[in-house]
Amino acid sequence: MRPNPLETDTAPVVLIVDDVPDNLAVLHDTLDETGHTVLVALNGESALLRARQAQPDVVLLDALMPGMDGFEVARRLKADPATAHIPIIFMTGLTETEHLVHALAAGGVDYVTKPVKPQEVIARMGVHLRTARQAQRGAVEQQQARNALDAFGYATITVRERDGRLMWQTPLARDLLRRYCGTEAPETPPEVLQWLRRHLPDLQATDRPPTEPPRLTLDHGPRRLTFRLHLVVGDPTDASPNGEGGDWLIVMQETSDASVLEALVQAFGLTAREAEVLYWVAKGKINRDIGDILGASPATVKKHLERIHAKLGVETRTAAAAMAINRVPALQPRGG
Repeated sequence: MRPNPLETDTAPVVLIVDDVPDNLAVLHDTLDETGHTVLVALNGESALLRARQAQPDVVLLDALMPGMDGFEVARRLKADPATAHIPIIFMTGLTETEHLVHALAAGGVDYVTKPVKPQEVIARMGVHLRTARQAQRGAVEQQQARNALDAFGYATITVRERDGRLMWQTPLARDLLRRYCGTEAPETPPEVLQWLRRHLPDLQATDRPPTEPPRLTLDHGPRRLTFRLHLVVGDPTDASPNGEGGDWLIVMQETSDASVLEALVQAFGLTAREAEVLYWVAKGKINRDIGDILGASPATVKKHLERIHAKLGVETRTAAAAMAINRVPALQPRGG
């Protein structure tokens, strides 16, 4: 597979689609002489196949062809994720406004009128290729940034303010939302949406600088997932007439109490399982709930608790919890 020319400055590959290619011989020769790689398709079906296989950098597309016309070719190219990014420049003898609007609505970025002038085509291609390169580089940089966040344990999502729809997520974010909330994009977890909307008035206030709302924390056993509103993309106070406001960019991070469990082991000489039981006792859980969390019976939890009492020199679970919290301050309830 050839390198992606949108990420380099190499001469582009141009796909010309016309049922009478001899009419474009001068254009073909000029493009070839200026270092472009020129491909030709004689009808709509072969154009779609050639575009998918060769991934040209730009398509010069005849509007009127027998069978599948250029408008339909453009719509199909834009509907296919593999070719949707390719700029399409229509070549047409039609100059009526409705035809030009039709061309742009089908997915074209520009048009030239026949008979085509090669230097005009090259100039227009240059403009749209630079735009495509910038968009491609921006998308690559954005994805690299998201992947970098994932690599450091930070996951990101974007939620649209207008309707609460989850617009995109990093791979790590997808896994975390499945595990903690049981949801899939485009659904935003209800607790996250409630948190965002609860703080929306503060975000939209115009009489004071915006402040970051309190973070949302979801617990899952000794692990927890924290949500931080990183920024608002777009201005929610500047809603358009159709009611569309900004998007929320949210950074998530998962942390665990592994260090707390280890501290309980070291402080009281407990086994790993005894530390887990004491952890949940300090969190106010009863034996049945602790058994459900740890996959053990309440009777087994009771035996572990009896050994914990003996090691701590206490007689009640309340006293054990108080001693654990005093010795390991990280067990104290978090404000929020």
